[in-house]
Amino acid sequence: MRHVDLRAVEDDDLDAIFGMMRDRDAAEMVAFGAEDPDDRDAFDEWMSRRRASDEVDLLVVTEDGGFAGTAASFAVGADREVSFWLARHAWGRGVATEALRLLVAREPERPLFGRVAAHNAGAIAVFERNGFTELSRAPMHAPALGREVDEIVYVLTPALDGV
Repeated sequence: MRHVDLRAVEDDDLDAIFGMMRDRDAAEMVAFGAEDPDDRDAFDEWMSRRRASDEVDLLVVTEDGGFAGTAASFAVGADREVSFWLARHAWGRGVATEALRLLVAREPERPLFGRVAAHNAGAIAVFERNGFTELSRAPMHAPALGREVDEIVYVLTPALDGV
């Protein structure tokens, strides 16, 4: 595996992030992304809100210094959640696993939650390799697919990660 790191999102990253989120195969795996991944105005608005929020830590995943995807931690009510999205060129080489490990190490709050579409075996493996366990499973509307899919909620507790 190459060197994986996390850094703050910069303005120059926005085109790469938008392009990554427009990848139809990736959007299908994520399922809970944008209803219209080609809507740049909606993307720019969404990114602006996240980047301005004190409740969101939005980061770029780098591999050997180049763009490989995004990772984030954010508040959902009283809970803290994490997410990641990798560009296709970074799939299947352990980049997501390392990115989530780095993100979890930055995030002191426990329990920590993550959500994944049940058909996304790669993301499920990433959560499980990082010590998350399945908490619940329920059908949810997937905007990127225009239908319901099962969503799995994962949890990482202090007893599971030694914090």
